[in-house]
Amino acid sequence: MKDFKDTFFYRKKTCYSGGKLIYFDKPAVMGIVNCTPDSFYDGGKTNTLETAIKQIEEMVAAGVDLIDIGGYSSRPNAVDISAEEEINRVIPVISEARKRFPDLLISIDTFRAAVAQAAIRQGASLVNDISGGTLDEAMFATVASARVPYIMMHMRGTPQDMNTQNAYADLLDEMIGFFSIQLQKAKAAGIRDIILDPGFGFAKNREQNFELLKQLDVFKIFELPLLIGVSRKSMIYRTLGVEPTEALNGSTILHTISLLNGGDILRVHDVKEAKETVTLLQQLTR
Repeated sequence: MKDFKDTFFYRKKTCYSGGKLIYFDKPAVMGIVNCTPDSFYDGGKTNTLETAIKQIEEMVAAGVDLIDIGGYSSRPNAVDISAEEEINRVIPVISEARKRFPDLLISIDTFRAAVAQAAIRQGASLVNDISGGTLDEAMFATVASARVPYIMMHMRGTPQDMNTQNAYADLLDEMIGFFSIQLQKAKAAGIRDIILDPGFGFAKNREQNFELLKQLDVFKIFELPLLIGVSRKSMIYRTLGVEPTEALNGSTILHTISLLNGGDILRVHDVKEAKETVTLLQQLTR
């Protein structure tokens, strides 16, 4: 796939995981599977093995490219839980998903190295770290040892206090500085394949989120795939004055803008609609 915007930057479009080559030659859709009782959107609807697997089956049928399984709620002011509880929530789902869908790419959504390691042993193919390596100093070494791709997100603080961490002298400049430092550390640790996530809603207010969306293409300087997570978030439903359950249309609009501005992977709750967005936008590149 050609970039939706012309650029002289080379964009890395492949990753290795477990000796397998993963292509991101066209926009990919990552389905969200929250194995938590207090997700901001689905509120525990996939908090059992049976309901989580059913959701994954539906996503696979809709053409999902990879799924992201998480057991730690990262919504603002979320309750902190132990690594042991987080592992107990996600491992049964990862194990069963791997059995039923052996070729499915599975990402583990965690900032803890112990959880990432346990998930990889059960078949996870990527690690999605909301802290970008800042909350567990063992994360980079763990990912490097496992030789799986690493999704590095920008966030300040923790889910418990990030809403108080959104004062920036220059948001984009500080984010570029953050990624520059963390990328250097990750590569020094031996991580070969990295995907960046700007972290919409994480230590960023509504105005900052929209400015970030407008300026997404600045991250092309890193020449890495860009993951976008705006699905049903507060920047959508609060702007529209609706509930998260009514934010599908708004999500689709922002997904479209994200792809036009340089996004490579959409992290979404609604796979069918996101896949349709990708299909229609690809007509512009023919």
